[in-house]
Amino acid sequence: MNKYALVTGGSRGIGRAICLKLARMGYTLLINYRSNETEAKRTLEEIESLGGKGELMPFDVSDADSVNKALNKWISEHAGSYIEVLVNNAGIKQDNLMIWMTEKEWYNVINPSLNGFFYVTQLLLKDMIVKRFGRIINVVSLSGIKGMPGQTNYSAAKGGVIAATKALAQEVAKKKVTVNAVAPGFIRTDMTEGLNENELKKLIPSGRFGEPEEVAELVGFLASPAAAYITGEVISINGGLYT
Repeated sequence: MNKYALVTGGSRGIGRAICLKLARMGYTLLINYRSNETEAKRTLEEIESLGGKGELMPFDVSDADSVNKALNKWISEHAGSYIEVLVNNAGIKQDNLMIWMTEKEWYNVINPSLNGFFYVTQLLLKDMIVKRFGRIINVVSLSGIKGMPGQTNYSAAKGGVIAATKALAQEVAKKKVTVNAVAPGFIRTDMTEGLNENELKKLIPSGRFGEPEEVAELVGFLASPAAAYITGEVISINGGLYT
């Protein structure tokens, strides 16, 4: 029987790297995306080139109706199966100083990360509990731990998910469901393209930006049976930038 993993925001960057890692671990990937079908298809093609399997699952994580329709449809079509690994990766940044921040910029960032975590996780949690196995891994950020100027919205969103991770982990541990978060620092993706890497890497003890594949390796470990005794943790992956 196929083992299924859902990665939200799986079309590119860290999400794509996580999809490929989980595919190598034998999972059939459900690649969520909101609008970039071209990149999502590329992720699927790369999975298939490895000999893996996957399918595209377009929905907006910040919209409860969109989440419910897509996931309930999948569940009804896959009787006897369930999504045993969930990686909540979807999220965006819209940086601005608080004094200039618009209400739209606040909610555009809060909704996919924090509300998206709630909508998707709550819907899939019951089957994990019933089957007595599940892995929930939330991709957060250094901004959610340290707080970053110009990112009040992003820091609030990721900080909220960190707190929720710790609370939920305690609710479901007895059912052999683990809930953890990974907090990347500067990772070389399209989200960091506009940054001055040469200057910023001077601040990082490791002397470089991280790669998406390095984040994916950590997620893969947390998804594995070997990580069964790790739950409620927030693991930083930032080259020593903040410890």
